[in-house]
Amino acid sequence: MASTVEAPVVEAAAAPARPPSRHRVRRVAGAAATVLRRTIAVIAFLALWELAPRAGLVDRTFLPPVSEIAPALWELARSGQLWSNTQASLTRSLTGFVLAIAIAVPLGLLIGWYRPIAELLGPLLELFRNTAAIALLPVFILILGIGETSKISIVLYACTWPILLNTISAVRTVDPTLVKSARSLGLPAPRIFQKVVLPAAVPTVFTGIRLAGATAILIMVVAEMVGAKEGLGYLINASQQNFAIDDMYAGIIAISAIGLAFNHLLVLIERRLTRWQTPVQR
Repeated sequence: MASTVEAPVVEAAAAPARPPSRHRVRRVAGAAATVLRRTIAVIAFLALWELAPRAGLVDRTFLPPVSEIAPALWELARSGQLWSNTQASLTRSLTGFVLAIAIAVPLGLLIGWYRPIAELLGPLLELFRNTAAIALLPVFILILGIGETSKISIVLYACTWPILLNTISAVRTVDPTLVKSARSLGLPAPRIFQKVVLPAAVPTVFTGIRLAGATAILIMVVAEMVGAKEGLGYLINASQQNFAIDDMYAGIIAISAIGLAFNHLLVLIERRLTRWQTPVQR
């Protein structure tokens, strides 16, 4: 009977730490270059803002250097004025924005999918889509007063159109080949709408939602400048009337920061809902 010889177990010596791979170095360098490209324009703009008043290119009474506005922004935040006004503005804009999504997306899907509804509502939509929301602000105030209802309603009206029009376009521009393929498989119309039309329409619908997000911030500021007692629009208008120029620019910067954060949030939601898409190579 052959004897079994056990192979000796050789313990591997601890390998020395390897230097970072070239792939990792290139990835880090690429990320750093991307961040630099995305921020260099902002840095240049802030540098110009800082230097132009100091060099006498503009009157620093009306355009102070950005280094003088930063303390005003900090003081508004420390005193609580910035947070209370921001909360009031966000409540109004988000309420109108969410209501616009709840109304415009289902309506746009129906108009885009069912031709009789499009023929019925088309002339009315063409009439109102070409009427600027800011031009209707006095009408909203006369009918609904200067309270919260008129401000939320004007935001709702302004946000509805980009969402509605993009949703209609999204449904109408779905690849006909996909729809024909689904019909050839015997799927009923509701299933085609659910499985083919809706997924294909999501990217274009979100384009309208992002446009509406920017519109909500803009219209909210304009509405708060008329008859409001709080909000970032009120803060900017009151600061301008009281010649508190630093506070006025601080409010403008706060609105810009909110707009950037809001848009970034919508982009993240869109990416999550459209993960099935193949990214475009650039």
